[in-house]
Amino acid sequence: MYALRYDIFQRPTDYRTNERTNEGTNDSHGNTTNPKNNYSSERNRVGQGNSTRSGSQNSTGTKEMAQENSATQEAQVEEEEDESLGMGPTPIAALSEYGINASDIKKLSEAGNDTVEAIAYQPRKSLLSIKGISEAKADKLLSICHQILPLGFTTASEIHNRRSALIHITTGSKNLDTMLGGGIDTQSITEFYGEFRTGKSQLCHHLSVSCQLPASMGGGEGKCMFIDTEGTFRPERIIAIAERYGMDGEEVLNNIAVARAYNSDHQSQLLREASKLMTLSRFAILIVDSATALYRTDYSGRGELADRQAHLAKFLRGCLGLAEQFGIAVVITNQVMSSPDSGPGGGGLGKAPIGGNIMAHSSTTRLQFRKGRETTRIVKLIDSPCLPEGETKMSINQNGIGDPEEE
Repeated sequence: MYALRYDIFQRPTDYRTNERTNEGTNDSHGNTTNPKNNYSSERNRVGQGNSTRSGSQNSTGTKEMAQENSATQEAQVEEEEDESLGMGPTPIAALSEYGINASDIKKLSEAGNDTVEAIAYQPRKSLLSIKGISEAKADKLLSICHQILPLGFTTASEIHNRRSALIHITTGSKNLDTMLGGGIDTQSITEFYGEFRTGKSQLCHHLSVSCQLPASMGGGEGKCMFIDTEGTFRPERIIAIAERYGMDGEEVLNNIAVARAYNSDHQSQLLREASKLMTLSRFAILIVDSATALYRTDYSGRGELADRQAHLAKFLRGCLGLAEQFGIAVVITNQVMSSPDSGPGGGGLGKAPIGGNIMAHSSTTRLQFRKGRETTRIVKLIDSPCLPEGETKMSINQNGIGDPEEE
């Protein structure tokens, strides 16, 4: 399938498509393309550049020019390596270079802190809750992290440049991709909420496949991490969607890490394990289907509402932390409840999403799903920091998510 390299925002340099066929495959919306030929052409252009430099060296025949070209190439390689190092999260092992001993690094890692960013982004009291981390050590750790990471002010122009480099993951529907400005945004949380059978889980299955596509086809060039809290993950659905893109179903399944969560505490524990896996391989998306189902059963009654919301807030903050540290897209599904006054958050349909203000403030983009005719589903953009409210239609097909035929 594809050789996926662990570089955040760095496009992999080698995309190996299914080598069993040279036939063209469909792009994110079903148009025929042949990514293998595109990648070969790119490698050929690079090869031509190298051969041109070699020819120049042979034509001159001078040892001095050969040495000069060699030095230039080495400098370019070093510069590229330096740039790539600055694109991903910093492994926690880097703290050893600043005087942090191995035992303390192990304690931090066991507590779910696998990157320097994870330490820098959390409050001081969280570090103090780790056994063996004193106030002096906590202060030293935070001071070192602030030296390593740029946590101060920057220009809006720099922020714009960073956001321009973000990857969007196709939903499989042209209509929905257009409404979302290109697809599911990375480095943020996107929430799907609606009643049962409105297409939330179906879209999650599609995203677990499309995230593995190259960026030229609307993919995220990475693996998928799927936390299933309702027992609805179906591998056979993944294989059907993979066939749409001409991908090997077995390889696609191997690039999806699935875990079944059985209670809200287990759900949070899986999030910590996800952080460890993301330091070992390139993931493009984290899907939690659903984020609130277990909270509804673990916390019942108004007497436990405050505890439920506090636990949920911590889980969602962890999801956002992974999105920011690893540059991934986070997609969560949410259930709804009947409400006599659902308000703007519920779309005015008498159904309000679970989680209240905690969920509303934690989600960067909120999408409401409802049923249409037959396989058609209506998706409404409820909230986004940069997109206008809108509404569109998608369809659930045998090969995944698409657009409904014109009625």
